[in-house]
Amino acid sequence: MMKMKMLTTLFALSLSVTAVFAQKGVEDGSRFGHGQDSLNCLKNISIYTEYVKTNNFKDAYGPWKAVFTEAPWAQVGTYTNGAKILRGLFAAEKDPAKQKQYFDELMKVYDQRFQYLDKLNSLVKRPSSKADIMGDKAHDYFTMGGSDINLAYEMFAEAVNTEKSKLPYYILMEFVDVSARKVKADESHKEQFVQDYINTSGYANEAYNAATKENTKKNYKTAKDNIDAHFINSGIATCDNLQAIYAPKVEANKTNLEYLKQVMKVMKMLGCTEAEAYFAASELAHAIEPTAETAIGCGYMYYKKGDLDKSIAYFDNAIELQQDPIVKADYYYSAALILFGGKQLSKAKQYARKSIELNGANGKPYILIAQMYASSPKWSDEAALNKCVFFAVIDKLQKAKSVDESVTEQANELIRTYSGYTPKDEDLFFIGLKKGDAVTIGGWIGETTTIR
Repeated sequence: MMKMKMLTTLFALSLSVTAVFAQKGVEDGSRFGHGQDSLNCLKNISIYTEYVKTNNFKDAYGPWKAVFTEAPWAQVGTYTNGAKILRGLFAAEKDPAKQKQYFDELMKVYDQRFQYLDKLNSLVKRPSSKADIMGDKAHDYFTMGGSDINLAYEMFAEAVNTEKSKLPYYILMEFVDVSARKVKADESHKEQFVQDYINTSGYANEAYNAATKENTKKNYKTAKDNIDAHFINSGIATCDNLQAIYAPKVEANKTNLEYLKQVMKVMKMLGCTEAEAYFAASELAHAIEPTAETAIGCGYMYYKKGDLDKSIAYFDNAIELQQDPIVKADYYYSAALILFGGKQLSKAKQYARKSIELNGANGKPYILIAQMYASSPKWSDEAALNKCVFFAVIDKLQKAKSVDESVTEQANELIRTYSGYTPKDEDLFFIGLKKGDAVTIGGWIGETTTIR
């Protein structure tokens, strides 16, 4: 009896030792498992890795699946190679049922990688973020037949809003594609779609500018073009649509400074600064926190309403608040245009000259001054002297194209036009002037020019 009891105890111990030295990683939490199971795991890794190198996904599948199932954190390659294997099998398969099987397994590859992400990241020098991996999952879901557009959008949004310009070019353009599809089925997504476009376009532009390889630049250029195309083709990209989207929400968010700034930014980027929603957001934001940007928005608003004095007051405020001299020069130029339209020529000239002082490389203020002179050439009772104003006009146009090549065509066209208004030699003879003489234009113009 004692002997039988001892044999039973030894048998139990033997079973226990076998269990300890033959366990899968998924069972005991180890990387490869123990005993024979660990040997099998390492063998399967070696086998499927060799098959993957030659794109033999059919033979790679079995040993890979064993590692994936039995040792879930053996190596990061289980997931990167697994995705490659399943994509290859999916592409080669013609049976829809089998394709769905591979698709479902691929989604499970991503889900299990998320589950073991911390352990997997501990194995490598460059860990992966969940958002980065989510971008790959979203790409595969979207391109391999995933039917839930809301799920696709959520995955892309998590990736893009986190990783931004670090994502591959195709994920950025696919995100805007998915967002555009979502807005067609859900009108409440319009505002978010506009924001998705603005953000993602910016990320693609950042990636393009940061790229050092020509092929990478080309890819991000493709992404930028496709992102723009998705936005344009969505039918949302009009100022009327943005007005409809933002007008009620501006009023509802009239104390929310960040929202008001966002509305202004989006509408400015899309060239909708004439819309009432832009004006309203500017005035509300300016009341909370005056900035050059909000002041400019108010300036344009009052110009549109016909209140010239209030418009210029806001432009002056913007000029005072703006620190960038080039932007400040643009503000002066815009104010000069408004004043010219209001026939306040002397003041318009002052603003145009301020613009030139801050940015002498811009030819537009010179052209504007030339047009001011041409609009009001009468300063003398002598007709021939009045016509001499057009020599001063031509001086400004010549100066414009000498400092700014981009205005050359416009300046030359105006020179051709205004040259026909200069005085004839016989008209000058009767007042004692000839070619080469200097003549000072009086009145608000106050310029000295040369007769030619």
